[in-house]
Amino acid sequence: MPNFVTVAKTGDIPPGERDVFEIDGRYIAVFNVGGTYYAIEDICTHDGGPLAEGDLVDEYEIACPRHGARFDIRTGKVLSMPAVVDVSWFPVRVEGDAIQVDVEET
Repeated sequence: MPNFVTVAKTGDIPPGERDVFEIDGRYIAVFNVGGTYYAIEDICTHDGGPLAEGDLVDEYEIACPRHGARFDIRTGKVLSMPAVVDVSWFPVRVEGDAIQVDVEET
């Protein structure tokens, strides 16, 4: 059953930007790509580093700032080594001007 939690207002995360929120003891990075929001866990599965500090590459790929592993922010899928395990991703919806993340892990 979905468990959507409001994390920010749409104006808080401009296009091309991201922010990290602690929800139920987990750090979740929310990205705004052209007005569409995506959320993944902010932990690289290679070494536990913070992913949101990395650069967005090719619009939907986040590169870990430590060792360069890449992940798809839309799905959490690992795209390049040294990581071999996907990161958790979370559905996002916008209700009015509220950005909401479904904290039930997918």
